Amino acid sequence: MKCIYLIMIALLLLVSTDGYSSPKEESAFGISVPSYKIHGIDVSGYQEKINWKEISGLKSGKKKIGITFAFVKATEGQTFKDKYFDHNWRETKKHKIIRGAYHYYKPNVNSKLQAANFIRCVKLEKGDMPPVLDIEEVGKYGSSNMKRGVINYLKLLEKHYGIKPIIYTNIHFYRTYLSGYEFKKYDFWIANYSKIIPKTGKNWLFWQYSDKGIIRNIRSKVAFNVYFGTKENLLRICKK
Repeated sequence: MKCIYLIMIALLLLVSTDGYSSPKEESAFGISVPSYKIHGIDVSGYQEKINWKEISGLKSGKKKIGITFAFVKATEGQTFKDKYFDHNWRETKKHKIIRGAYHYYKPNVNSKLQAANFIRCVKLEKGDMPPVLDIEEVGKYGSSNMKRGVINYLKLLEKHYGIKPIIYTNIHFYRTYLSGYEFKKYDFWIANYSKIIPKTGKNWLFWQYSDKGIIRNIRSKVAFNVYFGTKENLLRICKK
């Protein structure tokens, strides 16, 4: 009887996990890093002006993990532009870090105006990652309105840049609002700060696994990510 009880508890724990089993980890950049080949960071005004020349040469941990890509905050809502975007955008490219730009989406603001803000501020070049929509809130008009706005924004960016955008969100928001058929054709960048790989099917490309990374000469903690594939795979999804 005790044996059966223990088996039931084990099965319950397995079913209730938030994803697949955790990959092996090692210590680098002051955090536990999952054993993927391609690592990157995302930054905004919180990290202020960054020395990307130094970032491009950094190696950490026993396996000498480096930073291959970086997502840079560009815009938010209708008019906001990150004051460090131009510097970070220029310097990542200059120092051969694969770059991507993201927009923080505000559901209470017209989606067309938000798309115009991003397009006005971000010029994608060959080798840049697809533009990213960061969505983390429903807004006062409800989830249906939020979804319509997000879809419209994504379509406007795809039409302008000729490349399908990526959606960033956390694992809870994804499961609650974005796992439906409307978003099946989009790839995701999922935030899940645990040792469990995000379980979203096959359409997640990036996993933000920690926001506590430490990089010399950056004053704030840094969010770290992995790409689910090789560098060659990553380059294939970039703008041609």
